[in-house]
Amino acid sequence: MPLTGCGYNDFQRLDEATKASWSEVLNQYQRRADLIPNIVATVKGEANFEQETLTKVIEARAKATSIQATPELINDPEAFNKFQQAQGELSGALSRLLVVTENYPNLKANQGFQDLRIQLEGTENRITVARNRYIESVQSYNVLARSFPTNLTAMVFSYKPKASFTVQNEAQISAPPTVDFGKK
Repeated sequence: MPLTGCGYNDFQRLDEATKASWSEVLNQYQRRADLIPNIVATVKGEANFEQETLTKVIEARAKATSIQATPELINDPEAFNKFQQAQGELSGALSRLLVVTENYPNLKANQGFQDLRIQLEGTENRITVARNRYIESVQSYNVLARSFPTNLTAMVFSYKPKASFTVQNEAQISAPPTVDFGKK
């Protein structure tokens, strides 16, 4: 089988596309991690702010940034899953922080905090876009790795399917919400 018709070049192209889209995901996660110290410092200025909420954000950031996010991470499903879980925990902690800040008029009136909040929201949107691009590139790569006859090339050259992002709370979001119109 000649190398031109076996998908070898397609594997190279799609592998590079996957690496590039993964780098963009990492760039956006790093951008978010860089914003957190400023957000925490601003929120700490609110005298009676819930310390536990801040601590969870700080701990989640430390955990997320302690995982070395190398290009090889996308070829190790277990390490990829740990990375994804750590980033998910950080997203959850930040969401709780932003919800709690609604109870503090001084923070709501603080222009510096509002600017940071807008930057964080923009970064979360960028993360979503980057993750979607990564998911699409992994899908293209994995289809090639699993389709005949290119799956033969994948076996010969050890091109294994790559890990992709999954929904952490799939069971929760697939269950219909409970609606209660009872009297209070």
